[in-house]
Amino acid sequence: MSKAIMIQGTMSGVGKSLLTAALCRIFQQDGYRVAPFKSQNMALNSYITPDGMEIGRAQALQAEAAGIEPAAIMNPILLKPTTDVGSQVIVNGKVRGNMRAAEYFRRKKELLPEIRSAYEQLSAQYDIIVVEGAGSPVELNLKQDDIVNMGLAEMLHIPVFLVGDIDCGGVFAQLLGTYSLLEPQEQALVKGLIVNRFRGDRRLFDDGVSILEQRSGLPVLGVVPYFRHDLEDEDSLSQRLAKTQDTGIIDIAVIRLPKISNFSDFDVFSQYSGVSVRYVSKPEQLGNPDLLILPGTKSTIADMQWMQEIGMTQAVIALARRGFPVFGICGGFQMLGKEIADPDGTECGGTVCGLGLLPCRTVFRDDKTQTRIAGDFCNVTGFFSCLSHAHFCGYEVHMGVTGSAGAALTDCGGAYSGNVAGCYVHGIFDSAEVSGALIRALYAAKGLRYQGEAEDRRTHREKQLDRLADTVRQSLDLAWIYQIMEDGV
Repeated sequence: MSKAIMIQGTMSGVGKSLLTAALCRIFQQDGYRVAPFKSQNMALNSYITPDGMEIGRAQALQAEAAGIEPAAIMNPILLKPTTDVGSQVIVNGKVRGNMRAAEYFRRKKELLPEIRSAYEQLSAQYDIIVVEGAGSPVELNLKQDDIVNMGLAEMLHIPVFLVGDIDCGGVFAQLLGTYSLLEPQEQALVKGLIVNRFRGDRRLFDDGVSILEQRSGLPVLGVVPYFRHDLEDEDSLSQRLAKTQDTGIIDIAVIRLPKISNFSDFDVFSQYSGVSVRYVSKPEQLGNPDLLILPGTKSTIADMQWMQEIGMTQAVIALARRGFPVFGICGGFQMLGKEIADPDGTECGGTVCGLGLLPCRTVFRDDKTQTRIAGDFCNVTGFFSCLSHAHFCGYEVHMGVTGSAGAALTDCGGAYSGNVAGCYVHGIFDSAEVSGALIRALYAAKGLRYQGEAEDRRTHREKQLDRLADTVRQSLDLAWIYQIMEDGV
């Protein structure tokens, strides 16, 4: 059986996911077989495993950090919000159904056998499991029947490290307050504190470490500095989504749909000098971007209606008619068509008009497409001719089937017409061949020449993960952490 540690946070956004990834990389570098585990994740950024299962994107990144292929048992429950009060429930990589929040909370204990089975399968295969919690462990109104924080730690007998974010302020209240609200048997599981995202001279926080240790009776296992990285963020808390201003030579605008999903598709563009990616939620924020992207969404019809209500549809159509390049992925591809129909109420029912920029029509059915995919762009004309015959790989995860009467964008589907194109493939820009060709074409359209190099997104991520691991390794007392793993609870 494997050894395990659990990373819990004082709240959402304190850096649990990246610390988990860093520890996975560190243990892998130290020669151990290591895997990540998160019993329940609520995320609209998802990933398709090699065997066609859907898990949270964060767990896929953590698996990459561990040097292994992602698997459904690393994230047995994934909740993908469809409305403010309901989610699609995915169990072991497959859709179980849509549930309102109240129904899910009533029934979630039924999923404990699935969680335990997934964990035991991982434990039999790996030396170390790095477990990630969710949100805060002391949401007192939600603690009953917890399956992702202290309830999970108690069930599996895992030592816990509690993480606070000093960059957002109040780290003493975060850590000491959270610890004090735990029940005595829960406090016994907490074996150390971690202060994350410290800016400035670390020596200035020596007194802070002493205060935390004296008041909690727990060791501070490390103070991790604020780290600028180019790795994927969790959904709505991502700082990338807050960027609304153009700051680059090349301006890529992404429409920030209310249920935006898999916006990690566009992280690759941050690798290119002079390129900025911004997220817009109002028509007046669009400006004159060099490239406009409609991203994926978990609620295509509802988000299409939102676009219509705020006047975004007219603004997008106007830009396209003026010759600005427009690209849609997944739900964004569906929106570019003439019509989206949901006759069986798979999402919310009804039919809505699309943007009409591509000769496509989408119909939702109960079946969900979940597959890894690779292919080549067709002999494309118009602006996206720069992508002709380029090879790509990625994955599809969507409800709905889209029929097109127009020219195929790739040999795996999609469509294009002049300066407008779309497809279902998440990660289609990740290869150096595709992203490099597109960036060079955007520069050329402005009469400029891009002088930099193109790099595959995965290669870039590997370098970033090594940098992250180096930073965390220098900041944590790893000898102590190994000893805590050995001692257990």
